[in-house]
Amino acid sequence: MDSELGNRFVTFVTFIMFFKPLVNMLKSISLVISKFSIYITFSIGVLLIGCVNTEGILEIKGKVIDDYTKTEIPWRNIIIQGLLESNEMLIPIDAGQFSTDSSGCFTYSLRKVKDAHYYNFCFVGDSDYAFVTRKLSLYELDQNAKYLSFSLSKLVDLTIKIYRESKKPVFDTLSLSWQSNGVSHWSLYPYKIDNYGKTNNYFGLTSGKELRWIGGNVNSAVKTRVFADKMTKLRWDLNRDGKRKEIIDTITCRRDLANIVYFIY
Repeated sequence: MDSELGNRFVTFVTFIMFFKPLVNMLKSISLVISKFSIYITFSIGVLLIGCVNTEGILEIKGKVIDDYTKTEIPWRNIIIQGLLESNEMLIPIDAGQFSTDSSGCFTYSLRKVKDAHYYNFCFVGDSDYAFVTRKLSLYELDQNAKYLSFSLSKLVDLTIKIYRESKKPVFDTLSLSWQSNGVSHWSLYPYKIDNYGKTNNYFGLTSGKELRWIGGNVNSAVKTRVFADKMTKLRWDLNRDGKRKEIIDTITCRRDLANIVYFIY
């Protein structure tokens, strides 16, 4: 019995010693296959792009829709740029512009930019929709020329009310910034500051990309627009008594509502 048990134990140990290298070998083979597949996919993509004629006229049709309601957006102005490679950079070359019609659809005869394999579709911003650029390869354009579809995110009002109720210390510094759907407030939409604080011992400053209040009498409202139904992150930095405190708030602004945030410190 002991001999039989010993033989089984030796067999089990031998199996483990053989099985572990086998598993490692299979993992290595799988990794090689995965890298090879990525390389093949990339190579095919490059070949397909290179096979598309970069000269001539391309008739394109499509529509522009709201990404939330899925309804068409009329009268959107669109600028097209061909992208030429130069010194490992893509240089935009004007390729025309057009607008969607009353139904949010468009047709356009695109004169290709010679040697441009990529194109920017730049959607002009206004108070309803922010400026945005969509990059497409010429191959994508060629394959989907009659069925192009672009979605845009609507902007809604946001008011940030700031009030300092602390009496001590006499001076401190508050900074404010925000991002909506990952886009900085600096590039998303202009803001307006209404200052209601007393003029003595009060300053409302704009410094570069940063909104900053210095002083003791702070009572302000920042009015801007952010993406509807997307995550907006507000960040306050309060410097008081030589110490810095960061406060972060995450909100989602809704359509047809008064979106107001209060910050009292």
